[in-house]
Amino acid sequence: MVKAVRIAASGLLAALLAACTTSPGRLAAHRLPWRVRGPFTAFVVNEGSDTVTPFDTATRRVSRPITVGSSPVAIAITPDGRTAYVVNSDSGTVTPINIATRTALEPIKVGTRPDAIAITPDGKTAYVANADSRTVTPISTATNETAAPIRVGPQPDAIAITPDGKTAYVASNENHGTVTPVNLAASSAGKPITVGTTPTAIAILPNGRTAYVVDRYSVTPIDLATGAPGRKISPVNHGYGPAAIAITPDGRTAYVSGYFESDSTVESDMPAPVTPIRLATGTPGKPLHPGNNPEAIAITPDGAIAFVVNWQSWGMVTPVNTATGRPGKPIKVGNQPIAIAITPR
Repeated sequence: MVKAVRIAASGLLAALLAACTTSPGRLAAHRLPWRVRGPFTAFVVNEGSDTVTPFDTATRRVSRPITVGSSPVAIAITPDGRTAYVVNSDSGTVTPINIATRTALEPIKVGTRPDAIAITPDGKTAYVANADSRTVTPISTATNETAAPIRVGPQPDAIAITPDGKTAYVASNENHGTVTPVNLAASSAGKPITVGTTPTAIAILPNGRTAYVVDRYSVTPIDLATGAPGRKISPVNHGYGPAAIAITPDGRTAYVSGYFESDSTVESDMPAPVTPIRLATGTPGKPLHPGNNPEAIAITPDGAIAFVVNWQSWGMVTPVNTATGRPGKPIKVGNQPIAIAITPR
């Protein structure tokens, strides 16, 4: 069974995106704040071992796993880099982690089968998508208390927040896929936007103009000013469907992972592709093959390395050089890794 994919921007990256108002490709590397040059720490969610594994993105040195709730599936980090919030699907909870001490705090009760999480650029609120409750639960990061759930579409499975912090876009993983905009100030859902079948991931450009929604067969861009979906992009084929997406900090490239389609003729033990897409033109590049069933992708805030989480590759995360497309030596984490977030240490 193909796992749903949850993507969350790192704390610093979220803050950087919120501050960016330039067009795609205009945020050149030399214009980024010096502090985004690292060092960085990645936190990998291991669904099969109920843990989160930290590792240094430069040395690739792995630290002791942190035990969280049952079947953790998603993670997001506050912009100040102090707290990670881990979504536990089977527990119906979110576990905060104190990043300085690497300790799990008391779990927060949310909805039924939570699947995804995003944090506002100001770091004040985390929003959790609850698949079986058809709701989004706000959590105050100051108190870790929840507010009234917001009703959205059926099977909400992915969430992203605009850089200005005003709107969340929630993807509903159903046969006739939709994305629901949520006005965060009013805690109210707007008119759903129709995309492709069973959307599983969503990412927003640094300039806040376009969201890219990953569904079973394609990637759909949405003009956030008008709410209109654009021409679909088909990044992978030959038995693989897209599953996860991450956008580089300069807004030029999206990396889309592919998973094995069980009804296809492709052997499931073959490496699934990760395809770079040039966003200015919507043109897919040459697919990369960093591991089996890549479930999530996170890019370092300096844009240099994409870390690809491989659910079926013996608990591995594969670094990929974004300049050359070459994969590095895989990093052993926990059992069935499914999500990743990166923050300065």
